[in-house]
Amino acid sequence: MRTYIRNYVAGGTFFFTVVTHDRARILTSPLARGCLSTAIRQARAKWPFEVVGVVLLPDHLHTIWTLPPGDADFSLRMQKVKENFTKAYLAGGGHTGVPTLSQREHGERALWQPRFWEHTVRDEADLKRCADYVHWNPVKHGLVRRVVEYPWSTFHRYLKMGEYEATWGGEDPCPGFEMPE
Repeated sequence: MRTYIRNYVAGGTFFFTVVTHDRARILTSPLARGCLSTAIRQARAKWPFEVVGVVLLPDHLHTIWTLPPGDADFSLRMQKVKENFTKAYLAGGGHTGVPTLSQREHGERALWQPRFWEHTVRDEADLKRCADYVHWNPVKHGLVRRVVEYPWSTFHRYLKMGEYEATWGGEDPCPGFEMPE
């Protein structure tokens, strides 16, 4: 059995990749977008965290969170986001995939891959790389030709803050920097 080692850093900033079950291309549907937005708001209301960056792709999402000082429990927050999404998505008429044996044994629905991938952001340069990776991801996956064309990303918030130009991302801003997809 695998042992998953998480790097819990109180008040830390973390980059996450979360993938749908069997790479189902559901996350950019209107239903899923609304459910995910609500699920994140619900989790943040009870277990605060700052969403530093996010990109929502059809079959996965990348997000960067900063936790409050003294708090390192990002796993609980991610679990609650996934749970709240699943409940709302199914209640709204969404469908699940075929559950694995493990999912059936644990009474889980087949909407998400088990677990998630996490990277502890080490410093400002690492944060910049992670944010660039998040924002450039729709181009990487061939969903758009220009980053500014993609609607489900915090790129537009960063653009308004002056962190990026509208023409940013014409080529890979972080070549060789690969996160799990």
